[in-house]
Amino acid sequence: MNFFKNVLASTLGVIVATLILSSFFLIIIAGIASFISSENGSFESITEGSILSLDLNLPIVENPPSIQKFQKSLGLKEDIIDIQTILNSIKIANHDDRIKGISINSGMLQAGWAQTKTIRDALKRFKESGKFIYSFSDFYTQKGYYLASIADSIFINTLGGIELKGLASEVLYYKDFQDKYGFKMEVVRNGKYKSAVEPYLENTMSKENRIQLKTLIEDYWSIISSEISNDRGIAIDKINSIAENIEASTSRIAIKLKLIDKDLYLDDYINSLRNAAKIDSIIDLDRITADRLVGLVPLYKKGVRDLIAIIYAQGTILYGEGSHTSIGQDVFVDAIEEASNDKRIKAIVLRINSPGGSAITSDIIWNSIEKAKLKKPIVVSMGDVAASGGYYIACNANKIIANPFTVTGSIGVFAVLPNIAKVSESLGINAQHVTTHKNALGYSVFEEISPGFKKSIKEGIMDIYSTFKNKVSKGRNIPIETVEEIAQGRIWTGGQALENGLIDQLGSLDDALAAAAELSKIEDYNIATYPRIEPNIENILKIDFPLSALKLNRVKNMNEGLQYLLDEFTDLNNGIKYQAQLPFSIKID
Repeated sequence: MNFFKNVLASTLGVIVATLILSSFFLIIIAGIASFISSENGSFESITEGSILSLDLNLPIVENPPSIQKFQKSLGLKEDIIDIQTILNSIKIANHDDRIKGISINSGMLQAGWAQTKTIRDALKRFKESGKFIYSFSDFYTQKGYYLASIADSIFINTLGGIELKGLASEVLYYKDFQDKYGFKMEVVRNGKYKSAVEPYLENTMSKENRIQLKTLIEDYWSIISSEISNDRGIAIDKINSIAENIEASTSRIAIKLKLIDKDLYLDDYINSLRNAAKIDSIIDLDRITADRLVGLVPLYKKGVRDLIAIIYAQGTILYGEGSHTSIGQDVFVDAIEEASNDKRIKAIVLRINSPGGSAITSDIIWNSIEKAKLKKPIVVSMGDVAASGGYYIACNANKIIANPFTVTGSIGVFAVLPNIAKVSESLGINAQHVTTHKNALGYSVFEEISPGFKKSIKEGIMDIYSTFKNKVSKGRNIPIETVEEIAQGRIWTGGQALENGLIDQLGSLDDALAAAAELSKIEDYNIATYPRIEPNIENILKIDFPLSALKLNRVKNMNEGLQYLLDEFTDLNNGIKYQAQLPFSIKID
């Protein structure tokens, strides 16, 4: 029996080793080919009359993990799209006369509102070149149609429709659920707008939370409706009427309302592209993808030594290492220090897309930025969200630039701790304690929070909140009294943040790079991206190979509501009791 076990183990080891070595061999080959291509010109060229084809129906991300680039080098199917690749391809298409236009498919767009506007603005600049933009989809979601509305002509499947209904935000509340099942979240907070923890305390939305969400989605809708109105030539009142009554439910009605130009099938749409590009045959029509175009025309400037570093800070702020999808002090302090000490790097752009998280990690990163500022300019570029702890790490930058759709602010602090005293009692679990002092137990998941422990938590929260406000006051040069008025955990759009002084300018990552170049007094530069996290053997084995790593299943038969609550708590708490975090469950659609 041991013989067969040893044979099986050896066989599996050989297979895994072969897969890994083969993978690395393919990467080396791909790297050599890429080097030869970049040095001597690509083996492939752009044909006259090409169309840039943008299929935007996969999740759109910023600075994808190295493992994704690894998968691409192996020729495996991609499951995300890098927004920078999209934007760079649009820039190249704008300046290359061989490319006659752009075709976009954004019907089921999977991007944040700020990302969507960034792509839309880039397409708008492309239109100024005099080239055409066509759009086709079987069906348009509201966000997908907002992006498509920049096109010269919008086409849809004969049986398609448009989702144009206005915006809504849904927030789930758990108080009754907690009372029913005995699973309780103990909450200590400050700020009347700190609604991340409100669902654990109430059954209904507070007046303050309703106000901030209402103003947020109204600000969003004002931009969305006005831009659709301008680019489609439809009165704003008519746009609102269509949304109010959900009128554009079929392609026929959408065409009548002038939201769509024509209904047709995909093959007829491709023929329309051929005509627009003035190509004689569909066979000769080259619909070039964003990845392929960027590969053919690298944007790296030879002979230019000056660099601007982009440090991507994405995801929840956690205490610990950090990665492409979470912000921890280890990785990000190292990245900031490396960029600030590199003499070729003349400025740093901190690209933030984070709802916040651990207060202590936010403060550690803030301190690292403060030191880096002594050596070179720091410009913050905000993505879809840069709120609470995400704003904490931004507030001392030389300049802050946000998208109009950015959710920011949320200057406040809270602590939330689970309590299962009633659950454990119903299960026959009785926790007993022996202590030397009345508050020695501190916190236990099996006991109600003691008044002494709650008092200590409250004092900690108020100290962090005061520190947070003072750093905003100093970093933004705003009187502390004014900071208090715009703090208290309230969230703001980018446009609102500009009005109250939390940011300096509305714009994109490109605008932040231009500002960084101006502050550092350089005219030409290349980009260096951080953090540099290479794929490890564990991640490599998770690629979709035949023997990929097994995934653990959720506990079966657990009440779904309790599982949802536990999942949200895990995201919220991440092991640190003091949180500076956005109301994480908000979704605007």
